[in-house]
Amino acid sequence: MSDTAAPAPAPGHHTQLWSVDDHLADILAAVRPLDPIELQLPDAQGCVLVEDVTVPVALPPFDNSSMDGYAVRTADVSGATEEFPAVLTVIGDVAAGSGSLPEVGPGQTARIMTGAPLPPGAEAVVPVEWTDGGAGGGAVTSMRPAAGGGPGGASGEVRVYRSAQARAHVRSRGSDVRAGDLALEAGTVLGPPQIGLLAAIGRDRVRVRPRPRVVVLSTGSELVQPGEQLGAGQIYDSNSFALTAAARDAGAIAYRVGAVTDDAQTLRATIEDQLIRADMVVTTGGVSVGAYDVVKEALSSVGDEDEAGSGIDFRTLAMQPGKPQGFGSIGRDHTPLLALPGNPVSSYVSFELFVRPAIRALMGLKDVHRPMVRATLATDKPLSSPSGRRQYLRATYDAEAATITPVGGAGSHLVAALAHADALIVVPEDSVSVQPGTEVDVVLIG
Repeated sequence: MSDTAAPAPAPGHHTQLWSVDDHLADILAAVRPLDPIELQLPDAQGCVLVEDVTVPVALPPFDNSSMDGYAVRTADVSGATEEFPAVLTVIGDVAAGSGSLPEVGPGQTARIMTGAPLPPGAEAVVPVEWTDGGAGGGAVTSMRPAAGGGPGGASGEVRVYRSAQARAHVRSRGSDVRAGDLALEAGTVLGPPQIGLLAAIGRDRVRVRPRPRVVVLSTGSELVQPGEQLGAGQIYDSNSFALTAAARDAGAIAYRVGAVTDDAQTLRATIEDQLIRADMVVTTGGVSVGAYDVVKEALSSVGDEDEAGSGIDFRTLAMQPGKPQGFGSIGRDHTPLLALPGNPVSSYVSFELFVRPAIRALMGLKDVHRPMVRATLATDKPLSSPSGRRQYLRATYDAEAATITPVGGAGSHLVAALAHADALIVVPEDSVSVQPGTEVDVVLIG
């Protein structure tokens, strides 16, 4: 953090120019991971594990068949061919879930289904396609367990047309994971495969940090909800939709609040009503120096005004787009609040740079940042950038060629170009021009 940056945000308005890095550092220093809770598996999806999980039982817990076929002794099928098949006596069926297993002796076999335990005495499984299926004629390609599905359910003989090596088509006990192995380590985000593994080893609940609840609301009397009729001077509210989707993409449970008019009392009451379900509040619009920028006025007394440490700091950042920013905490629980500018591109870029890392920090993740790569600028003319400001330009990234191509112009209202971008070109504060072919830093947002 630079000498000009405060160690923590303080209420009020500052005229100094803050760097992107200092502003982000203040946010991350103030945001603490949510307290762990225990959740059942279906509710833990998307959460971050806070404990190492070890395997209590091996997977699979017993030797089992990977095919429908016949469990055999290898000596009994050695040298078997189409012309000279091995003829074995079928002593029973072994279905998945079977408890009582027949013992396979010399010259014998048990019909076995996929996933069923390998019966004692058997050393391998020959697929049903390698046999006549017990029909005494041509090969068959499917099996059905006999009525009862247990030992003694099948009888007669089967012809086997190929030999089998020991352990052929057998899934060995512990071949996936062994008892005592580390299944998942703390810090893992629980997606579908991880949830499946936890269930497979018998865990019905886990200790995690919950997904943060993020409330998103936009401000502006000119905003109309999509689907409604536009009046004179009105535009559709896109920010709340984009940022709510972005919050969900970051891992949060996000709630969108319809646009609030430019009235400080209404905005204050709306935010206070939302605090009961918010681990973070994100506002968009009303943070610059306009006559109707009511966010500053509203947030000056939202929640518990007497709670020490609460308050929002409004700052001017050395960046483009997204120069006006606000950050602090509100209410008795010191709920983090990030106030973003209202222009669509400014709002979204600000979310990527500041809100997304804050959400990831609430989740307890170690790496909260988007990936950054180096790429060659693929453009016909130089890029211009304002002196003293870090510029973020929308672009498309070609990973194979390691090139980056700008999309649209630099205007903060050009939302169509943003919809086609999957990356942001980063132009440093000390650069006013970037030549084609230059290597630049690129933030991947796609």
